[in-house]
Amino acid sequence: MLQLPHGFQISAGNTAVAALLARPDTHILLFADQKLIQRSEGPPALTRHDYGTLLDGAAWHACEPLGTWQGNPWLAIGLDALPSTGAFPASGTTSSSHATPGISASAIGTPAVGTLTSGTHATGAPLPPGWEAAGLRSWFGRLPDGMAAIAMQASQLLEWQRTHRWCGACGVPTQRLTHERAVQCPRCGLRSYPRISPAMMVLITRGRQLLLASNVSFPEGRYSALAGFLEAGESVEAALHREVAEEVGLQVHDLRYFGSQSWPFPHALMLAFTAEWLAGDISVDPAELRDARWFEPDALPDLPPANVSISQALVEATARRLVKATHRHRCAGE
Repeated sequence: MLQLPHGFQISAGNTAVAALLARPDTHILLFADQKLIQRSEGPPALTRHDYGTLLDGAAWHACEPLGTWQGNPWLAIGLDALPSTGAFPASGTTSSSHATPGISASAIGTPAVGTLTSGTHATGAPLPPGWEAAGLRSWFGRLPDGMAAIAMQASQLLEWQRTHRWCGACGVPTQRLTHERAVQCPRCGLRSYPRISPAMMVLITRGRQLLLASNVSFPEGRYSALAGFLEAGESVEAALHREVAEEVGLQVHDLRYFGSQSWPFPHALMLAFTAEWLAGDISVDPAELRDARWFEPDALPDLPPANVSISQALVEATARRLVKATHRHRCAGE
């Protein structure tokens, strides 16, 4: 599953963007309209040199320091529009060609939200040959796993910046704090941090069998563990019991934590568990699921890609455990 690579040091979010832009070794992730812009073939673009003229004349709505990995700083840039003419501001200042839409020259010293001029998001202007703009899911398996995981972090932070330009309480443009990754309203003082929405995933077992479900959004024939978001005031355990009852009509017990994964669709933290069936027959919620059934651990269906989601790791680890337990019982009975 995709996780931030080992050794990745997350930035506090207060690194001066101008300093990062001036460094030739800064690795840049470009987004427009929540789509990652990359080369369609060959090695991925990383530095300003790699992007070449693609960055010339680019106007952005967000620049976000991400962290450092293997000695290179990483920076996410959210473009307002695909580039046309002009010069990419190496010093962090904005030329006259970036006046609309764009970001004020005084705001570039720190990644700013709320100092933006009015304007639209990515216009859908054509990219040069050899470049592609696509949603993150389209890049999974095409980019190195470490880079894809960092792109997941970048996507969440840029979306946070995009949706927190103005105060949610009084509508005033927010200001970026310099000592932590947060924005604050200069009028009412409301402070906002990057949003993280907790969600749970649970794999239910019954003896030797595993319960897997096919979500209505999945490709035909693909199955996974049950999952859902927590409601306000819920514990993870309460959400697990509620989701299981709502989606498949079962009762469970013996909850055991398996692991977690950041999931940027749009900003979830997935907490994965196993649980034992207690009572009930499968009754599928057709609004959520196409199908749900019990599977034998040695006859599993198509699962989400292993290098992307925690789901396959959860299912395969549990399947191995069930197979080993069955083998032990058989040996003990001989």
